[in-house]
Amino acid sequence: MIDFEIARDAQTGKETWSVPLKGALLLNHPLFNKGTAFPEQERRELGLLGLLPPHVDTLETQVERAYEAFKGKATDLERHIYLRALQDENEVLFYRLMRDYIGETMPVVYTPTVGEACQRFSHIYRHPRGLFIAYPEREHIDELLANTPQRDVDVIVVTDGERILGLGDQGAGGMGIPIGKLALYTLCGGIHPARTLPVLLDVGTDNPELLNDPLYMGWRHTRVRGAEYETFVERFVQAVTRRYPNVLLQWEDFAQANAGPLLERYRDRLCTFNDDIQGTAAVATGTVLAAVKATGVRLQDQVFAVFGAGSAGCGIGEQLCAAMVRDGLSETEARSRFYLIDRPGLLREGLTGLLPFQQPFAQPAARLAGWRLDQAGTIGLAEVVNNAHPSVLIGVSGVTGAFTESIVKTMAIRVLRPIVLPLSNPTSRCEALPAQILAWTEGRALVATGSPFADVAWEGRTIPISQCNNSYIFPGLGLGILAIGARRVTPGMFMAAAQALADASPAATDPDAPLLPPLTAIRSVSRLIALAVAKEAIAAGVAGYSSDADLEHLVDERMWTPVYAQLTGISSW
Repeated sequence: MIDFEIARDAQTGKETWSVPLKGALLLNHPLFNKGTAFPEQERRELGLLGLLPPHVDTLETQVERAYEAFKGKATDLERHIYLRALQDENEVLFYRLMRDYIGETMPVVYTPTVGEACQRFSHIYRHPRGLFIAYPEREHIDELLANTPQRDVDVIVVTDGERILGLGDQGAGGMGIPIGKLALYTLCGGIHPARTLPVLLDVGTDNPELLNDPLYMGWRHTRVRGAEYETFVERFVQAVTRRYPNVLLQWEDFAQANAGPLLERYRDRLCTFNDDIQGTAAVATGTVLAAVKATGVRLQDQVFAVFGAGSAGCGIGEQLCAAMVRDGLSETEARSRFYLIDRPGLLREGLTGLLPFQQPFAQPAARLAGWRLDQAGTIGLAEVVNNAHPSVLIGVSGVTGAFTESIVKTMAIRVLRPIVLPLSNPTSRCEALPAQILAWTEGRALVATGSPFADVAWEGRTIPISQCNNSYIFPGLGLGILAIGARRVTPGMFMAAAQALADASPAATDPDAPLLPPLTAIRSVSRLIALAVAKEAIAAGVAGYSSDADLEHLVDERMWTPVYAQLTGISSW
């Protein structure tokens, strides 16, 4: 654990850090290291003379050098490895490069490239980052937390690696997700990188390829489940709340059987949320609200088909249902407009095996009477589109190509501007390609995707494709929660975040514009979301009162910017 002191000039805002390291040790600390940008005075005071080339670079020059190296890599996985190495060497340079070239670097650090990086984690491992808490160490979690280099942590992202993106069980390789998510907390929301902690709960893996891989770095054991698993997670939560009582804990990529129960168990015990359930729902809702405004058709008149009725799909349904109730429908009326399809088909009355969170979306048999079915008793996505005539089609299934030409064309017959959101990650699991959707709808569809896609050329015009990614929500959500000191994460915060995102949509003023702001504006969007979330926290009674002016100050003060601070040695040297 390394402590350092920060002094900030009240007039200029510039920071001076008093650091306890010198020489090579200082160069090996990613938060303190400036590399060739150390000025001569700091080189002399901090024992760096002779350890660096004599020329003093600017941060801007370093960025261009790093960008040249980034572009020189042959594949996205190699670029990912390069950026992760840069993060472990010089965090200010890493985040400045990411910020200046966000459109190129963000898909490499996170989706879609992070999926391959998780699959290859044990083969590309270079440098330790984060905390691995393996089941055999369950009696010593407090000791493990004490080994982290951070004394104070604002945000923890934790996974057990069982349901990584659409790729399934990646065991210890799932650590790539918390590392990537926290990089986006800093890049998009300005959360200080020194106050974040990625955690992997290693309870084994049921992936035979990993268990048989001689290079696999995780605990070589089948997954611990049941009461033993629950007790292990409880030990972890108790240890976290003892050490970091005010931390924001984000659950990430847990399997469906655990994601919902863990959220329900802990949402009232600490400041916590599940991004796959709540963050995905908020960004999808914000995108739909923006698309609805572009169509000119009221939200309460929309009909939704959601393909994939797991925790993410049902979470989206719940958030959109709440938005429709807010707009004037009764809950019964709102739920009647949602058709959720999972592996057994449409969620409906009489279908056995429905999970508790799926049951509210089961369509009554009377509503399905008279439906024309190709095969009696089988109600899949095609049957829903043929009979329910949805205006909004959302995919969170991980089933490649599920949105077929026939399905999309049938939808477009009755809907002038269909809203189609194939949200599954990574790109290989996308339900349909944007170019296909636009071709099948003669350029009329409003499209956003989970993974990044290039603009689509259609009959002389260029149609931009927005990435409906959680990174538009959780960094701003976290920023607002931390800035106002919220004690809990409430459902209203996600609605506030979704509405703020919709309000920032370019399509709100131009129906042909992108549904979401460009990535280059994501920090300003995160700031707007943070303010909306902070106000909602006050209204919900989970934070103290602050005026609007005070809120802006609190949020702005929390937003870290990747610039070099002045470094000085501690006085005891």
